[in-house]
Amino acid sequence: MDFFYSIVAFFATGGLFMYPILLVFAIGVAVAIERYVTLTLVTQKNQQVWDKVQPLLTNGDFDEARELTANDDSTISQVLNMGLSLQGGVRRREDIEIAMEESMMEIVPRLEKRTPYVGLASSIATLLGLLGTIMGLIQAFTAVANANPAEKADLLSASISVAMNTTAFGLMVAIPLLVTHAVLTSKTGDIVDSLEMATVKALNVFSRRAKRASEAAAA
Repeated sequence: MDFFYSIVAFFATGGLFMYPILLVFAIGVAVAIERYVTLTLVTQKNQQVWDKVQPLLTNGDFDEARELTANDDSTISQVLNMGLSLQGGVRRREDIEIAMEESMMEIVPRLEKRTPYVGLASSIATLLGLLGTIMGLIQAFTAVANANPAEKADLLSASISVAMNTTAFGLMVAIPLLVTHAVLTSKTGDIVDSLEMATVKALNVFSRRAKRASEAAAA
């Protein structure tokens, strides 16, 4: 209970700038939670689809793989279905690769959406904390300008202590948000890497099948 009262007193003595910092923190946390849940679900769905599609690709069951990816809304299905829809009708690997890269270009911005806001919230919290401290120091020096000389040191020390609360609170908000932004960026990068890996593996299967078909036709 004493800890709770200490937190309340710390917040109350920080001044008006504590409230915008708290608002920035709430917005940053809301965005971070939404992004983390979304990226986690995307990762799980992609893995589930890949576990089903990979054996089909390896065995050359392209029609079944095409049907599976066409009826699924995961990001990996969208990329693979673009390649599977061209497989067989297009002989050049480069044409299929370009089509799959085009699909990736549509997907990646959706994965990265709103994640920069978490990093922005971290920066804003830090700057608001510094601004609150500067405004508090200005008020402190103004208040002690006409005070009794014997009391100036005590008043100034107390005022500076209160003014520093906003910087401390700003950093307490900024550091977790900055770490969270790094985690979200890493998760997004892992998803993009997995999509690129699936693309390369699918293209390699298409190339091997096309080569075998060409050799069989030549024989």
